[in-house]
Amino acid sequence: MKEKDVERLLDKFDESSLKDFEFSNKDFKLSLSKRSDSAPVVVNDSKALQSTPMQHAAAVATATKPQKKVAASENDANLAQVKAPLVGIVYMSPKPDKPAFKSVGDHVSKGEVVCLIEAMKMVNEVKSKVSGTIKEVLVKDGDMVQYDQPIFKITKE
Repeated sequence: MKEKDVERLLDKFDESSLKDFEFSNKDFKLSLSKRSDSAPVVVNDSKALQSTPMQHAAAVATATKPQKKVAASENDANLAQVKAPLVGIVYMSPKPDKPAFKSVGDHVSKGEVVCLIEAMKMVNEVKSKVSGTIKEVLVKDGDMVQYDQPIFKITKE
């Protein structure tokens, strides 16, 4: 895994409501936690092991710096998207027999849960980053979503 990929994962993890995240591949393991009682970020990669701890710390510090935002066009200025913070199966309601968290036309407040994503047998809440009205639901209940895939369009207040 390349350093830019790790930095991107760090940014998305930082923006998400997840408390823990773990990714592993053949010779690579990345564990992230926002819990105060946990160990720091652990990167286990045969190539990364050749660098010094200070280089790892510098890479993590670089990854957590705020990125510049690209200005939205005038048409999109009043629209926001809720995007999937991870790959998984999206659930629009807390339980199969319960109504959806939010539907088209519903008001949503910043920080309010709009859906759930199940990944690796863990269910994660997806929260809105803006207040407004649900304009469009872009996925169906039970769909597999990809990382950073738009799930909702919200008309901002």
